[in-house]
Amino acid sequence: MTEEHVLVIPAERLQLLGNFTGFAPFDRASFEAILDPQHMQFRPRSQVEEDPTFKQLIPYCILQHGSRADGRFFQYTRGSGQGEKRLHAKRSIGIGGHISREDATGADLYRSGMERELSEEMIIDGKYTEQLFGFIYDDTTPVGRVHLGVVHLLTLENADARARESEMMDSGFVSLADLAASRDHFETWSQLCIQQLSQSGQ
Repeated sequence: MTEEHVLVIPAERLQLLGNFTGFAPFDRASFEAILDPQHMQFRPRSQVEEDPTFKQLIPYCILQHGSRADGRFFQYTRGSGQGEKRLHAKRSIGIGGHISREDATGADLYRSGMERELSEEMIIDGKYTEQLFGFIYDDTTPVGRVHLGVVHLLTLENADARARESEMMDSGFVSLADLAASRDHFETWSQLCIQQLSQSGQ
């Protein structure tokens, strides 16, 4: 079986975002610079999972129905069949994953990867609007040190969305207040997003 090759950027490219740790608000110029084809490459996943000199780009989509303050957000628990074994049994509000070499067939490989991951993991029957919300980088954990997340906030016209993958367990929409109350049970990236959503929704 051929090993998956995933999209990465050199670690020094994080300087474009100010070498932050945690959550950073979205900046269009920095995003476009990060996606400069001259600095993107595909490498075997097994080689980069433990190599912090490269950062794997991960689209991280959050599904929201209703307004920020009183809306509801999709959440689930990661099963053992989901790709990143270090996140198994963690709760999450993020939909997404690695961009692979197979996504490079279109003009926008990042977008192709994001849409593929979303369609593989979710069934969304209604329309939605999209906002690029921010960046996540967490250098306090082994998994965080090798990934850079780009947070997409998808606001659904209705809550007719459900998990396609059986490994996304105990899924459904809950209020932001409920997410905040159980924040410690979520993976680090989701914790950072919940905190930011709570602050920006006031």
